[in-house]
Formats: sequence, structure tokens, C-alpha cells
Amino acid sequence: MYAACRALGGCPTGEVRLTSAFSLTADYIIHAVGPVWEGGENNEAELLASCYREALYLAEDEGIRTIAFPCLSCGIFGYPHEQAVPIAVRTVATILPECPGIEMVTFVTYDQDLEEMYLGEIESL
Repeated sequence: MYAACRALGGCPTGEVRLTSAFSLTADYIIHAVGPVWEGGENNEAELLASCYREALYLAEDEGIRTIAFPCLSCGIFGYPHEQAVPIAVRTVATILPECPGIEMVTFVTYDQDLEEMYLGEIESL
């Protein structure tokens, strides 16, 4: 996988790139480079939204029918969950009608609190 990523020539923050999924059970990996949280004053929200938007557009262009998103930028990049989750859900909800080939979007969470945050945001739409 490392060689395939190097062959992409990098990926700026807010953009995405596609590789095969190698030995995973998926067909592809869409690599998204989310922003590092710097307090919210460095265009982090737009860059994060761009990751979700561009991943959906790429999936649509490639004929990918299902896509799963982790909570982008919320791990070592430090993006606060309470700000990242609304960006993720609202961006996907806004862009999904433009991508009729995508049949299912899954938000993958690693704990019950984060799952409830996503569910609450989805229910508020």
C-alpha cells in the first residue's frame, strides 16, 4: 500500500486520492487528508467538508455504490468531535443528492458516545 500511496505524488489537505484496497474486503480505498485542528481559525471546517465532498464525488465518478467514513481528522489530528460530526453529516446530506449512484453511506465510529453524536446529528436533519 505504501508504494501505491507514494505513486500518487502526495495529496493536499482537503483532497482525496483513490487506490485499490489490496487485501481488505473493500474494492478501493479513498485516502482523504483532513486538516490538523489548529483552533478553528485556519479554514479547518472547509477543508474537512472538502474531504467528505470530494470523496463522494470521486466515488460517484468511479461507480462506487457504497462508502464508509471514519470520523476524519478526529484522531491524532485533534479535530473536536462536536464540531467534526455536524460537518460530516451535513456535508454528506448536501452532496449525496448529486451522487445518485451512491446507494449507502456509513459513518464508522469507535465508541458509543461518538455513535450517539452521529445519530443525533442525522436525526436533526
